[in-house]
Amino acid sequence: MNIRRSTLPAAVAGAAVLGLAATLTACSANATDGRTDGKLDVVASFYPMQFLAERIGGGHVHVSSLTKPGTEPHDLDISARQTARLSEAGLVVYLKGLQPAVDQAVTQAEPKHVADAASFTTLEDHGTDVEGDEHGHDEHAHSGEDAGADPHIWLDPVRYAQVAEGVGKALREADPDHAAAYKKNTAALVKQLRALDDEFKTGLKNRASDTFVTTHAAFGYLAERYGLHQEAISGLDPESEPSPARIRELHSVAKKEKVSTVFFETLVSDKTARTLAGDLHLRTDVLDPIEGIGDKSKGDDYLEVMRANLAALQKALGAK
Repeated sequence: MNIRRSTLPAAVAGAAVLGLAATLTACSANATDGRTDGKLDVVASFYPMQFLAERIGGGHVHVSSLTKPGTEPHDLDISARQTARLSEAGLVVYLKGLQPAVDQAVTQAEPKHVADAASFTTLEDHGTDVEGDEHGHDEHAHSGEDAGADPHIWLDPVRYAQVAEGVGKALREADPDHAAAYKKNTAALVKQLRALDDEFKTGLKNRASDTFVTTHAAFGYLAERYGLHQEAISGLDPESEPSPARIRELHSVAKKEKVSTVFFETLVSDKTARTLAGDLHLRTDVLDPIEGIGDKSKGDDYLEVMRANLAALQKALGAK
C-alpha cells in the first residue's frame, strides 16, 4: 500500500490539491456573498420585519429572524454568532430604536445592505401619553431610543405600507436580478395593507366609545389613525411597572369612559391587566401588538392577527 501511494503520479496529486483549494475558495465565497443556494440571505430583527421580507422576497430570498417565535423582542440579546450573520447577510431588515442590542450589532457588523424601517416613515412621541406618574414616563422608553419615540409603526397599516415600500426598494438594490418580482410583490402587499386600513375604518366607524385600556403603550399609531384613545397600564416598555398613581387614574378613567374591557398581550405577563380588570369588574381580552407570532396568537400571520385585533376592539368599543 505504501509503495502504491508513493508511485501516485505527481500530476494527479497536484490536481487533487488544486481541486481542494478551489472547493475551499468556493465555499468561502458562498459564505460571504449574502446568498444560500442562490437565494438572497435576509436577516430580520423580529417578526414584523420578517413578515415584510418573506412576503416581498417570495421564493427569491431565505429569511431568518434574530428573535425566536413567541419571544418578547424588546430585551433581545445578540450573540457573537448572530452578529456574524448580520455581516454576511445579503440584506438586514430591522427597526432602529426597538431593540438596542440589534442597533449595536448592526453598527458593529456593517452589512452591505440595510433596511431600517424607521427611516421609511415618521416616528412620533407616544411615550408621554401615559399619564398619572409624577415623574413622567420617558423612563419607560426603550433603552437607546429617542425620548418617547414610539417604534410600534407596524400597528398602523398605512405606516406599515410605507415601510413595505422601503423594504421592497432595499431588496431590489440588494438583488437587482429579481427586481421585477420584488416590485410586483411589494405592490400586492401594499394593496393588502390598504384594504386592511379600510377594514379598520369601516369596522370602527360606528362605536359607542373611543377609549381602550391595554397593557403597554404599543397602540399609539393605531389609536391616532382611527380616532381612538389609548390608556396604557405601562409605558412603551411592556416590562415596566405602573405607579400607584397610574392605577388610581385608570380606575377613574375606566368608570368615566365606561370602559368594558382591559386588554392584555400574548408575550408578556397578564397579571396586572387581570388584576385591574378584576378590581373594576371588567372583561379581559387580547389586543396583540404582533411583536411575535406564537402558540397563543389569534392567527398565523400579521394580517390575520390584525383582523383579530379589529374584532376585539369592535367588541370592546361597542362598534356596530
